[in-house]
Amino acid sequence: MYCMSILYVMGVVYTKTPGNARGYFYQMDTRKYEVFVKIVEVSSLTRAAEELGLTQSGVSHILSAMEEELGFTLLKRNRTGTRLTSEGSALLPYIKEIVLQQQRLQDECDRLRGVTAGEVRIGTFTSVATHWLPGMMKEFQALHPAVEFRLFNGDYHDIDGWLTDGSVDIGFITLPAAGDWECIPLRDDPLLAVLPKGHPLSNQQVCKTAEVAREPFISLLESSDHDARRALDAVGLRPNVRFTTKDDYAIVAMVEQGLGVSIMPELLLRGQSRSIETRPLDPAVSRTLALAIPAGDRVGPAARAFAEFAEGWVKKKG
Repeated sequence: MYCMSILYVMGVVYTKTPGNARGYFYQMDTRKYEVFVKIVEVSSLTRAAEELGLTQSGVSHILSAMEEELGFTLLKRNRTGTRLTSEGSALLPYIKEIVLQQQRLQDECDRLRGVTAGEVRIGTFTSVATHWLPGMMKEFQALHPAVEFRLFNGDYHDIDGWLTDGSVDIGFITLPAAGDWECIPLRDDPLLAVLPKGHPLSNQQVCKTAEVAREPFISLLESSDHDARRALDAVGLRPNVRFTTKDDYAIVAMVEQGLGVSIMPELLLRGQSRSIETRPLDPAVSRTLALAIPAGDRVGPAARAFAEFAEGWVKKKG
């Protein structure tokens, strides 16, 4: 058991945990704002409590105290979750900015002390989260054990939004980029035809994209299907879409059951042992994977160090 030293001066909390190399942690009383942002993010007091390491009653108390302090309700609670009130929606951008500025303050303190520490928030999609990030994070933390990670998993559209509103420090994207970000190209990832075992097109070494498009096609939602659309646009065709989903691996499972075919990136299909077959496309098409870093001074030293590490990691192992 240990004791934590706490000082309170001019509305600022100063804490020090014995053995903590980072020394005193300078923090405005922003915890309530972090809790509020997390509740909005996951739309649930219970899930917010789990992710923050708090009790549900503790999260509820923080939210109630915040609403009492402000004088109005921020969130409506019901059995299915939470939703913002109009007042909560109006305040959310300002509260997010407070949380972001607090993180920047801590990052700058770390930089001045020469410490690579803090939290790195990463926006990512399924293939990178599955096949790259676990190895990247393990090796990076071996060098910088004080760095912690928070992963935001979504589709391309989600990551664009998180980069724009500051929810993440860095994001994995495909080029060309949608926003005005600093981009680090990582590698080209070929797109492949994904077929059920024994499908007639699997008799070919290379599949004509036009022939794939004529088959019953399984697609991601329109906001997420940039990869397949790129391959199909190259031959000027629209696919015969029979099913749509937001889950990449749901597509693989449906192809396995013979419900249709699809076009997916090679990295996503790496290590698949299901009853599917893959073939290169003609004409050949690929996606360019990259890391996006918001412009300006929004990214702290830990996030930038991880971005540089990730670039080298992909060159060696990607």
